[in-house]
Amino acid sequence: MQQIRRSLRRWWWAVALTSLWVGSAAAQRDRGGDRSQWQLARLHYAGGGDWYANPSSLPNLHRELARRVGMKVAPREAVVTLDDERLFNYPMLYVTGHGTFRPSRSDLDRLRRYLDAGGFLWVDDNYGIDSSFRAAMRELYPDRPLLALGSDHPIYSAYYDLPALPKIHEHDGDPAQGFGIMDGSHLAVYYTWSSDIGDGLEDAEVHGDPAEVREAAMKMAINVCLFALTQP
Repeated sequence: MQQIRRSLRRWWWAVALTSLWVGSAAAQRDRGGDRSQWQLARLHYAGGGDWYANPSSLPNLHRELARRVGMKVAPREAVVTLDDERLFNYPMLYVTGHGTFRPSRSDLDRLRRYLDAGGFLWVDDNYGIDSSFRAAMRELYPDRPLLALGSDHPIYSAYYDLPALPKIHEHDGDPAQGFGIMDGSHLAVYYTWSSDIGDGLEDAEVHGDPAEVREAAMKMAINVCLFALTQP
């Protein structure tokens, strides 16, 4: 299983960085359209939650990954369901929303297969998804709890050195906290709670956040993407 994960991540990473994109024109054609560019996938999940929240956030993140890191990325995210045949084309799934996250049993089984193959799930609580997400994770990984990640976790220094998970919006006033579900030493699920990174990635006029707050959100999101693609 570890070898399968390493192989998948090598393939995903090779098509992400412009500096590594060196194949011939024929080889590039063989890879297929979507596979020529790195692309984050937004999960259209079941349960009634607004999976589509923060529509300008991920296009902005894609743009900044290209500009700051030099990655070869698509203009905007893909949208997939857990039963989508394209699911395994994407190294990262992104989940956000204010409502209910309630995948079916078959959807959870497919999500588990995706994660076991080396995929990465980032869930960003947009103030409301917390209880249903935690319930789904208990069903997905009954023997692996969500663990609080300390500020020394490498996800906070994957590209930018950040002191901790940024706090974008107040909500209940609780401090921002990152949680993870581990598969051995591999971080399979990363959960950003009481932070609202996705809000901070949106166009400036959407929430009126100060420039420094939006910059902190962007740096954190870039860290998440690069950590997901380079962790052992």
